[in-house]
Amino acid sequence: MTVQLAGVILARDEADFIGECIASLAWTDEVVVFEWGSTDATVRIAQDAGATVIEHRFENFAQQRNAALEQVDAEWILFVDADERIPPELASEIRTCLEAPTQPGYYIPRHNYIFGKLTRHAGWYPDYQLRLLKREAVHYDPERRVHERVVLPDGAEAGYLNPPMIHFNYQNVREFVRKQRHYAGFDAEIWYREGRRPKLRNFILQPWRQFAWRFWTLKGYKDGLHGLGLSLLMAWNEFDKYWQLRRLWRQDSAADLS
Repeated sequence: MTVQLAGVILARDEADFIGECIASLAWTDEVVVFEWGSTDATVRIAQDAGATVIEHRFENFAQQRNAALEQVDAEWILFVDADERIPPELASEIRTCLEAPTQPGYYIPRHNYIFGKLTRHAGWYPDYQLRLLKREAVHYDPERRVHERVVLPDGAEAGYLNPPMIHFNYQNVREFVRKQRHYAGFDAEIWYREGRRPKLRNFILQPWRQFAWRFWTLKGYKDGLHGLGLSLLMAWNEFDKYWQLRRLWRQDSAADLS
């Protein structure tokens, strides 16, 4: 039986977060945990909390979200990550919106807590995420394996909701660096496939531009030392993208010589 709204959580080894995330979706018609290969208590906690658990082999995030759109039998899907929460005021607006929806998808702003601090600048707010989707009308671009992009019907535009979801983002600097290195690797692979080669100036100018954009244009300075630190970390991440791109080209050259 098709339900109107399902909250869908993509998860792997999220035992520390999954229970509270499911609780924040108790107002939806169904909660589905779409998981792959968890080795901790994620599945047990989800089942004990009353969620439906679907196991699906992971290829990339775009593919995983498309699989959820195909397998979850609901008119509307609300995608939520395990470290995100839907507060009551947002839940109320979503329910009101779905009484007479006018668009096939809706953006939701996020309040990002980074290192335990609400971060309102440097690019982390409003941080709109296109997460409330009419299931049969949309899909994710399969070419975007990370930082997924929703494809809407031709001519359609997404709407915007006002109350933010809560995102308990990076817990510490070590986690931040680890995840950003992972994302940088994806970007470097895309550039490599496009034939882009790193130039010496890229290692200097691009990190500086990233810092200036985060700290000045996006007003990271308003978050004080926290904003300064995040802007510097993102500048380092920009450097790392080109460093990993350089490594890919060096590996390619070494393979040709062998």
